[in-house]
Amino acid sequence: MIHSPRAWALEQSDRRIVFASGPETTMFAESRPNHVAAHRLPAWKAVLAIGAGHVQLHRAGRPVVAAPGLLVPPQLPHSCAATAPYVALFIDAWQLPPYRKPIRLGAEEARRLVAALGTADAHGPDADADLTAAYTELRVLAGPSPVLDPRVARAIHLCTRVAPDTPIAAIGKEVGLSPPRLRALIQRDVGIPLARLRRWSRLRTAVADLPDATVAAAAATAGFADQAHLTRTARDFLGRTPASLRHAAAEVVDRSKGTSTGA
Repeated sequence: MIHSPRAWALEQSDRRIVFASGPETTMFAESRPNHVAAHRLPAWKAVLAIGAGHVQLHRAGRPVVAAPGLLVPPQLPHSCAATAPYVALFIDAWQLPPYRKPIRLGAEEARRLVAALGTADAHGPDADADLTAAYTELRVLAGPSPVLDPRVARAIHLCTRVAPDTPIAAIGKEVGLSPPRLRALIQRDVGIPLARLRRWSRLRTAVADLPDATVAAAAATAGFADQAHLTRTARDFLGRTPASLRHAAAEVVDRSKGTSTGA
């Protein structure tokens, strides 16, 4: 079992929210149906209904797309709803092949992805889910990822995983590219501006910190200008606010440490 270094659960009598973030995949799961507003995420998103439910994707002027699971490509404007407990897996844009349309996943495919997490019950996975196994299963369904220019791959890794606050000029120097050329190559190879990729990295960091901090403190730790900046980014990328993840009297269970604290 692969244990995420950043994992938590929020538990109440009628609701459980689980978050985990690993090298390839970030997971968010909820033990009841939910709907999120229109958003545009700079990453792949696989939304999987638990049990007999389904997932709905809404786009302006387009028919509703519904299936037991949906694989949504990066940068696609949409809103989304799940009619049952669900799991959402977020995968960086360059880690799956390029598609422009949502991909329906059948009931068996959705079950295989949920089963790959290793700890799913009727309410969804726990925080010690096997994110690497789920990503491997997604690669089987979607196909191999594109091959990036090694300089681009190194720069993206530094910008989004290792040193997200490092100036672009320093990153460019590290990989032998000027800042304008680096931005142009990332836009060409990934299809997403570097600034949006860095904001997505910061948002993951902020969400990971939410159970142990106020929204303002999580924003500051993640490198946002202020709480409002974090909230705008969450609405833009996820269709919900950071505050929607925090509930009074919820129990915070850190699965990676086996401890509980008050939210």
